[in-house]
Amino acid sequence: MALRNMPLRRAQRFLENVKEQKEIVPFLRFNGGVGRKAQCKQWNTTQGRWPKKSAEFLLDLLKNAESNAEYKGLDVDHLVVDHIVVQRAAKMRRRTYRAHGRINPYMSSPCHIEVILTEKEDVVAKPTDDIPRTKKESKRKQRRQLARGDY
Repeated sequence: MALRNMPLRRAQRFLENVKEQKEIVPFLRFNGGVGRKAQCKQWNTTQGRWPKKSAEFLLDLLKNAESNAEYKGLDVDHLVVDHIVVQRAAKMRRRTYRAHGRINPYMSSPCHIEVILTEKEDVVAKPTDDIPRTKKESKRKQRRQLARGDY
């Protein structure tokens, strides 16, 4: 959520700042037990964290996506993170040995991360019309005016 629609350079700078705890990642959805931080005010929320390990993985992923885009001939300075999603992958199973000959599962929770970068051009301002727009009237009001002769 935090990286979506962000320019690529800004997203990389944001993740670097997260690693150094200069900027915070807002926790909007899965925020049970997440502490309140003052840095979250810029995101209009109260809860957030600085997920250092996740930021490092995402930085590597964005670097890889940038090099792929450069290889495909896209302009790297105009790239925007159009789509980013994290989904659960199959769990990896290991075991931990406990007292009295028991064994408990020791599962890892990997994930799949999708990132789509698109090339966006600079936004051009919409030209203003010199013709003033007239207010549309409803059909019922037009019929009433015709019946009364107020035209």
